Amino acid sequence: MSRAAAHPARTTGFAIAALMLILAALVFGAAIGETRIPFETVAKTIANRLWHGGHVLDPIDEGIVWNYRLSRAVVASACGAALAVSGAVLQSLLRNPLADPYLLGISAGASSGAVAVAILGLGGGLLSLPLGALAGALLAFALVSGLALLAGRGPAGIILAGIAGSQLFNALTSLIVTKSATADQARGIMFWLLGNLSGVRWPDAGLAVPVALVGLAICLLHARSLDAFAFGTASASALGIPVRRVRAVLIGVTALMTAVMVSIVGSIGFVGLVIPHAARLVVGVRHGALLPTSALIGALFMIAADVLSRTVIPGQVLPIGVMTALVGAPAFALILIHRPVAGATR
Repeated sequence: MSRAAAHPARTTGFAIAALMLILAALVFGAAIGETRIPFETVAKTIANRLWHGGHVLDPIDEGIVWNYRLSRAVVASACGAALAVSGAVLQSLLRNPLADPYLLGISAGASSGAVAVAILGLGGGLLSLPLGALAGALLAFALVSGLALLAGRGPAGIILAGIAGSQLFNALTSLIVTKSATADQARGIMFWLLGNLSGVRWPDAGLAVPVALVGLAICLLHARSLDAFAFGTASASALGIPVRRVRAVLIGVTALMTAVMVSIVGSIGFVGLVIPHAARLVVGVRHGALLPTSALIGALFMIAADVLSRTVIPGQVLPIGVMTALVGAPAFALILIHRPVAGATR
């Protein structure tokens, strides 16, 4: 078989394997919890809801599976995929292995925008929560980029500027909550800011999944450009890459994905930082393979983190951001020891 013929076969095989893994993880996420529900019940519930299977089930179990667990597992998978892809793209564009939406202030800006809409009523009712989060994300990245440009320290400067931007927008969010939120709003917002899947339902999945899929597709269309960016903007331009246009499109896409996910589940760290490095250990640095692999690992990681958040402490649901940090920080340390991140962009 020729290489040209083998490449589509590998792509199709990966897509089928990824789909099977995601479906298995979703069923696992829907079955595991404080109340253990058999996998058979989960499968029959899905059959009833999607294809009118006619299986007779306990209404309570069916409601738990469909309305609570499965919807949050779907949102978790979309969120993990979007954040992981965003991290991989930003690390390539900025040629910095520490770049991710959280460290660059995009998540903090999105949180501030969402909180301003939810509590202050910014936009007079014309702005939805996702649009407010998007505006905050773009504002944060514009501020961070401007500060890094003024500092003139290259890729390292944008990380330092991102840390400053994150602190600024986190402080702004705290100020809004402290000054304007009621006690109930403050409790809800602070829990949400740690990452919260408890309130997500199918309408949220209807927003998160298309955004993650379209964002991944756009990034994949620019995979060759991202490969060129690994050698620097001058080299990419010499290869015929429209550097400014590609950078604007990809930063806009990553900001949009981050903003939508933050507006749904709150700010979640380490996914965009750790998962791309883990994916590079598996498939290397070519973005045609790296981006879908990052999306797959990110989705599986978030589903597993969601299951842990619901089961690690009996009778209590932890914020999912706590779980991603508890798992992500040691995982990043292991990756750091196994393979120095400085070589990730080489």
